[in-house]
Amino acid sequence: MNLELVTIGTELLLGFTVDTNGAFAGKALARAGVRVVRRTSVGDEPAAIADAVRGALARTRAVLTTGGLGPTRDDMTKKVIAKLFGAPLDFDESIWNALLERYARFKRTPSESNRSQAEVPRNATVLPNRWGTAPGLWLEGQAGLVIMLPGVPLEMQKLLDHEVVPRLAARAGETVIMSSVVRTTAVAESNVAERVKVAEDEIAPLTLAYLPGLEGVDLRLTAWNLSRPEAETRLATAAMRLKLLIGDNVYGEQNDDLAALLLDRCRKAGIRVAVAESCTGGIVGQRITAVPGCSAVFVGGVIAYSNELKRDLLGVSTELLARHGAVSAEVAEAMARGAIDRFHVEAAVSVTGIAGPDGGTEEKPVGTVWFAFAIGAQIETVRAILPGTREEIRERAAQYALYGLWLRLPK
Repeated sequence: MNLELVTIGTELLLGFTVDTNGAFAGKALARAGVRVVRRTSVGDEPAAIADAVRGALARTRAVLTTGGLGPTRDDMTKKVIAKLFGAPLDFDESIWNALLERYARFKRTPSESNRSQAEVPRNATVLPNRWGTAPGLWLEGQAGLVIMLPGVPLEMQKLLDHEVVPRLAARAGETVIMSSVVRTTAVAESNVAERVKVAEDEIAPLTLAYLPGLEGVDLRLTAWNLSRPEAETRLATAAMRLKLLIGDNVYGEQNDDLAALLLDRCRKAGIRVAVAESCTGGIVGQRITAVPGCSAVFVGGVIAYSNELKRDLLGVSTELLARHGAVSAEVAEAMARGAIDRFHVEAAVSVTGIAGPDGGTEEKPVGTVWFAFAIGAQIETVRAILPGTREEIRERAAQYALYGLWLRLPK
């Protein structure tokens, strides 16, 4: 079953609100075997809403809208779609009474404008909203099917899961649309593509998408309109094939977080870890401390941005800094060794680099970052030249720091 998604709200077009509803709906509908073939955002204007819904019905005969079901003047979705279907709005006493009861529980009184939320297009099915005031609506006629949901994310998500997906799944039959993600890092998208191209024909009928980001390149495998057992088997087989082709640059699947995987390896090996950061300014420590339970492994860290702090807090000698510069293998190694000594841990990672936009030289251009990975007495330094803006370089450097240490820990 194909369906188009129309998200409604001028705030979406102005950029004040991020359209999280569209992302959630796409994933939820795929689990039901429904494919979202187009996603459109329009403002709170009757002509724009009518044009978007009319066009979507002409293409797929099935549309899901979010937004525009509230009590205010800019909430126009229901009226516009009812007019498209030639369905007059009837006042539903049961919806109004439920609304009165809800307001009474919160010791509030609805305004006259709230009465519009009890108006229902004739022959529409009401989708009860236990999480808010605007019910969802399921309207089907000669033009096709329109499912109207409120724009408040929690209400939209709950109605989609509890009221919409079960109905659509029954129509879609036994097939599903499922995806699996293989996560890679510290390797360019073109390099990933070169490694896996021999498998692209093998994994059919699955599709493969490359999703580059600051943390690396995610590979999304998708099974379309297969039975659930077949989809699961094909996805698992294809994911294993990709992992073998890519090798150590694969660090996880689905929504795996590298910091969490790093801490898990440390925990299993009985290793405590500390960080010594310069150009990343605490991002590595922030990534680690965002993981619940990190205190069992993570001791702490130092943001030694100036040379004075590198010297005073980590024991990097003035002579070393003068001879090699702060962005060097020698200083990165001394920073990591200093973190090991001062925090009394078994493992540490250090980061020192030039994030820009200024400060680069021909020898050390912007994006040059040195890392040192220390496990016990063994220390290894690595240089990377990272692309992007200042913030992108810092984020990529933090990811590489986590990856480098994760890679060197006992598996």
